[in-house]
Amino acid sequence: MDAEAQAPGLVRGEGLTAWRQIADTLTADIAAGRYAPGQQLPTEAALAARFAVNRHTVRRALAALAEGGLVRASQGRGTFVEEPPLAYPIGPRTRFSEIVAEAGREAWGDLIASATVAAAPEPAAALAIAPGAPVLELLTVHRADDAPLSTSLTWVPLPRFAGFAEAYAERGSITRALAACGVHDYTRLSTRVRARLAEAQEAARLDIAPGRVVLVVSSVNIDPAGVPIQANRTLFAADRVELVIGG
Repeated sequence: MDAEAQAPGLVRGEGLTAWRQIADTLTADIAAGRYAPGQQLPTEAALAARFAVNRHTVRRALAALAEGGLVRASQGRGTFVEEPPLAYPIGPRTRFSEIVAEAGREAWGDLIASATVAAAPEPAAALAIAPGAPVLELLTVHRADDAPLSTSLTWVPLPRFAGFAEAYAERGSITRALAACGVHDYTRLSTRVRARLAEAQEAARLDIAPGRVVLVVSSVNIDPAGVPIQANRTLFAADRVELVIGG
């Protein structure tokens, strides 16, 4: 008889595969509070020893939990229980850092890449500039504690915001980077929301299973004079936020 058939708590021949039984057991552990939100699960090796199975079987069980939105797998760090969805208000003064801080979590933005590009028609229209005009494009990931909530493409007009990428990389915040460039207040002009499936690179940045649903939030911010200063397309991991639309 093989190791999986002898494993305590695993029942063979009942129509449930070993990985499904492991997934069900871990789901019950999470529901019972044995693993708290944000807590790291035991390693694959430890779980394989617990259930007397190989690591491939454990990996398949963890993948099922990730596909169901119960856990997130962070490359090189391990697997963590998902936090409850964060209420994320969308209104005239939407500020990622403030929203996350009010939820008792630490906010930070990582700059993944930046480049000067010719404005495509959509961001050009949002920024009220001519298509092809130079803009600074940033690719970022925004975290609450260590969990990535969203990833964004942001466009700001040049030359007004030369140095914005460096300011963002140092401060980890759009609001603080705008302040460093002389814009100390701004408001939301428009917001559009839709849903779609995450592409592979997007899923990797968000630590979600490929094909999971993301909320796509396209927005435009303006300065106190009403001049567009930022066009943004943000992808939120749908299981991690609850968008609250306000006036």
